[in-house]
Amino acid sequence: MSNRIENNFSDQQLVTRVLHGDRNAFSVLINNTETLVAQIVFKMVSNAEDRKDIAQDIYLKAFKNLAGFKFQSKLSTWIAQISYNACLNYLERKKLLLVNDFGYEDSNEEDGPGFMSQWQTQAATNVAETAIAQKQLLKILGTEIDKLPPVYKTLVTLYHNEEMSYEEISSVTQLPEGTVKSYLFRARKFLKESILNKYKKEEL
Repeated sequence: MSNRIENNFSDQQLVTRVLHGDRNAFSVLINNTETLVAQIVFKMVSNAEDRKDIAQDIYLKAFKNLAGFKFQSKLSTWIAQISYNACLNYLERKKLLLVNDFGYEDSNEEDGPGFMSQWQTQAATNVAETAIAQKQLLKILGTEIDKLPPVYKTLVTLYHNEEMSYEEISSVTQLPEGTVKSYLFRARKFLKESILNKYKKEEL
């Protein structure tokens, strides 16, 4: 009988199997979370070799500490927290800039998950008189996101790509929800201004 297990177990079942020595179960855990881990590591760490080492350390730490997982959050959220902390420790050792207020004042403005796509469309409609290809727009957006400090890049990715709630992001980063909202506001404002400025330059 095959030892292969399907990718449809609950977090508790998966953890139980791993703790009982099922290596295939840990492979499923990795498969379930590797995209999320990669999103965090790639946004926070620029060096390719360091990324590989950090990713290995993340899963090693997860394996060693799995018995202490209390199911107070989703397993993927817990793995994301380990990933974020590993990257944060790396950046602090390198003494790299983690955040930047860009000189913006905080706002109580609430933007839903569709915020990015909404102002992408507005930017193409209002700034460019001629149609700008969506592919080009997404490329510009990706370039501008990469200019953000690591923590901001990660928050934008978790909120807009992974569709995490403020509460989940707060759990991953250990930042207060108010701080998460403030940082996201600053990041969005920077991105919006950067892209609009780029359009204006290209229109000249």
